[in-house]
Amino acid sequence: MHTEQFGVAACGPQEQYFSGLAEGRFQIQRCEACGDHQFYPRVLCVHCGGTALQWVEPAGRGSVYSFSVVRRKPEAGGDYNVALVDLEEGVRMMSRIDGIALEQLHIGLPVMARLVHTDGAPLLVFVPAEAA
Repeated sequence: MHTEQFGVAACGPQEQYFSGLAEGRFQIQRCEACGDHQFYPRVLCVHCGGTALQWVEPAGRGSVYSFSVVRRKPEAGGDYNVALVDLEEGVRMMSRIDGIALEQLHIGLPVMARLVHTDGAPLLVFVPAEAA
């Protein structure tokens, strides 16, 4: 539990987001004034400037908006993707798509959020919806 002063948590929104991931929760912010969701976490609503932001669990469903394949030598870990995913709640997140061959990755691919641990740290990635 975070202590609050003047309606703002003692730790910032980014720390709250990552603390939630560490506890196994994927959450984004929703403005109580206008009802819109936002991501990247902030102290003010990007849509209306409201300060009453609550943490909510999104459905986790989305689609690939765009992606890029980063090419690396196999001894450096091999190729991987960096993707922009649009969630049903109207926010766009940068992550990666797991569980699919790079040549099968495409814009519009339906995906689901999944929390994984990499090197002991929580990481939000996406997988094809049919694999979820």
